[in-house]
Amino acid sequence: MHKAERLLLAILLAYSIPSMAQVKVIISGGFSSAYRQVLPEFEKTTGISVTTGSGASQGKGPQTIAAQLERGVPFDVVIMSREGLSELLAAGRIVTGSDADLATAAIGVAVRTGAPKPDVTTVEGFKRALLGAKAVAVPQSTSGIYLIKEVFPKLGIADRINVKVAERGSQSAGMVASGEATSRCSPSAS
Repeated sequence: MHKAERLLLAILLAYSIPSMAQVKVIISGGFSSAYRQVLPEFEKTTGISVTTGSGASQGKGPQTIAAQLERGVPFDVVIMSREGLSELLAAGRIVTGSDADLATAAIGVAVRTGAPKPDVTTVEGFKRALLGAKAVAVPQSTSGIYLIKEVFPKLGIADRINVKVAERGSQSAGMVASGEATSRCSPSAS
């Protein structure tokens, strides 16, 4: 059993659902790749069927995790960024004390297929790549909020780059694929 499977199993068991045959999970994009990898083995070894929904950890769209919970969409387990989870805990949408840190999600950069790969191995290289992009696509969720409010200003380029904000990371990737943006910064789970 992989570490992520053990963590998912521990969370589900801590949630007191060992007798449940089905669990509803909502997950944000930053963690979905790792989740999809461990889910089949989890279901096979536990006999628990998992239904998965998705939403952004933060932001204002109607499909954010917070918006879905506010509308009364039922979920047993929420997997999302700590920042968004803290907001839900403060709002009383998550049971206090039921939260656990599972993983980290790094922010990655992507460019359109066939485009030259920028050198982002240094801060200066990353800065040059952003300044050289026609537009930078970011999701409106946690990673995009962090980039717009913290990273871009700290680099001194916030007012010098064209940032396009999409509701989800997959939509920001679509902007890059279509040529609407030439660079994308979004989460990558680890």
